[in-house]
Amino acid sequence: MSTTAEALHSAEAHSAHNYHPLPVVVASAEGAWMTDVEGRRFLDMLAGYSALNFGHGNRRLLDAAKAQLERVTLTSRAFHHDRFADFCRELAALCGKEMVLPMNTGAEAVETAVKTARKWGYEVKGVPDGQAKIVVAANNFHGRTTTIVSFSTDHEARDHYGPYTPGFEIVPYGDLTALAEAVTANTVAVLLEPIQGEAGVLVPPAGYLRGVRELTRERNVLFMADEIQSGLGRTGRTFACEHEDVVPDVYILGKALGGGVVPVSAVIADRDVLGVFRPGEHGSTFGGNPLACAVALEVIAMLRTGEYQQRAAELGDHLHRELNLLVGGGAVTAVRGRGLWAGVDIDPAHGTGRQISEALMERGVLVKDTHGSTIRIAPPLVISKEDLDWGLDQLREVLAAG
Repeated sequence: MSTTAEALHSAEAHSAHNYHPLPVVVASAEGAWMTDVEGRRFLDMLAGYSALNFGHGNRRLLDAAKAQLERVTLTSRAFHHDRFADFCRELAALCGKEMVLPMNTGAEAVETAVKTARKWGYEVKGVPDGQAKIVVAANNFHGRTTTIVSFSTDHEARDHYGPYTPGFEIVPYGDLTALAEAVTANTVAVLLEPIQGEAGVLVPPAGYLRGVRELTRERNVLFMADEIQSGLGRTGRTFACEHEDVVPDVYILGKALGGGVVPVSAVIADRDVLGVFRPGEHGSTFGGNPLACAVALEVIAMLRTGEYQQRAAELGDHLHRELNLLVGGGAVTAVRGRGLWAGVDIDPAHGTGRQISEALMERGVLVKDTHGSTIRIAPPLVISKEDLDWGLDQLREVLAAG
């Protein structure tokens, strides 16, 4: 097994530099803890950007995967398999919808949602062909495909990847007036994150999501909620939209749907929306494969108990109480979030988000920075209160050390 230094040198030499990871090399993991190649343990306070909501090596999920591995892993959608119908039925029921279009990654699901909205706009709403518009929010993060970065305001993700895909209008996040002004007769959808994760865990003003729901219903526009990071228990509810009793027309799911075992994503909506697709018009070789369906079915069963949502709500309240005590103490300027999900703004005079993340790494806690001065905290929902408190203690000590 390579040492940390050897692994980092090899990665630097042979992998494209599209990420800037912390200098830790993980070799194994269980629950909320990871162990590096030299045996050092780290508390995972990021959970794969919410892909690991149920922790590393969750026994139920591994058992479901192993059982399916012994049977069949891939058929392609050229044939039916015996897990597909159950997966679609159970996921649709979890979302309160009628149909599911399974894919693999979050970005792939967002691309699918964009295609769905446009096709619905032309064939159901009656928008002239080629004129469909989708309204999105500034500071969004929906992925990094060419089309998705076309409506990004993040220069790192967007610059030098043009020409860009037309058909999108960007408005300020949380501004209902701007949103209403942007919606026209040719608007087919509003695509939003109920909480903007990559932007720093930005929670919109109270009533915003309800206002979006009312506006889109009045204007005959689809409300598409990107719950790839915020959904499946992270915020203390199954979906973040539930905090305002809102049900969008389209759910976009990923990350935790695969249980940290395999990539699984999906677009979920009623028949009048997803029913626009016909054979050959959209697809994915691995989308809805037997292994993915088996794992996702177990994820859905786990969410139906409500225990993970309750745990995220209760531990989340504790997390935010403790973090808010840090505001105004000289190092932390603001804390945002919901459930077991928080964005912590560091006073630039005290250090960058990267510097704080590196200092925490040295103390055995793994978080990640975003937008220069913010660190994100999103531990697995299975983390114990004792481990969470220990991680927060390390943060206090790092901040106190200046």
